Amino acid sequence: MTNRPPAEPSLRERKKRETRQRISDVASGLFQRRGFDQVTVAEVARAADVSTMTVFNYFPRKEDLFLDRIPEAVETFTAAVRGRAPGERPLAALLRLGLDLLERRHPLSGVGENFGHFCQVVLDSPALRARGREGLEELEAALAGALAATAPEEPDPRLTAALAVAAYRTVCAASVRRLMAGEPVDDVAEGHRLRLTAAFEALDRAFPPPAP
Repeated sequence: MTNRPPAEPSLRERKKRETRQRISDVASGLFQRRGFDQVTVAEVARAADVSTMTVFNYFPRKEDLFLDRIPEAVETFTAAVRGRAPGERPLAALLRLGLDLLERRHPLSGVGENFGHFCQVVLDSPALRARGREGLEELEAALAGALAATAPEEPDPRLTAALAVAAYRTVCAASVRRLMAGEPVDDVAEGHRLRLTAAFEALDRAFPPPAP
């Protein structure tokens, strides 16, 4: 049986993605200039040239306009576990993903030129901080499900998922503090790489593979 390449998205789907991205980009710009709590959804809709209803069709809550990568994070991290190479342990797959995101300076890595400014907006808003915590809980639950489904030999999927998310969050938080203090991005990235590797290697030792 041959694997077929994924189908190209339809024109309708591409337009929906473009609209969603435009709304998110406009909202992010407004939030970063004026602060999250000072901007209304109606103002975002006017600036993006769409209706308020259209905004809510794409983003159920105002917080999701700014923290719009939560679904992407859930999909990306669970896909790393579900699609890992034969014989590769889940924690190794998650570390590999984290290092790849860092190398590409992907927003989910927590390291980038403008990430300190982004995080300052989150820190200034109780609503965004609360949504961020919810997003981590969603990621943790999804990872636990992926571990239980694809790695039944691994002990305690829920604990493994919780500790993996906590390790990733802690390393990212340390990197963000350095970025906000004005340290060079490349220096922060190198420290991030070392801390992330050490954290996941420690987790791997804490959860050794079952004896044959």
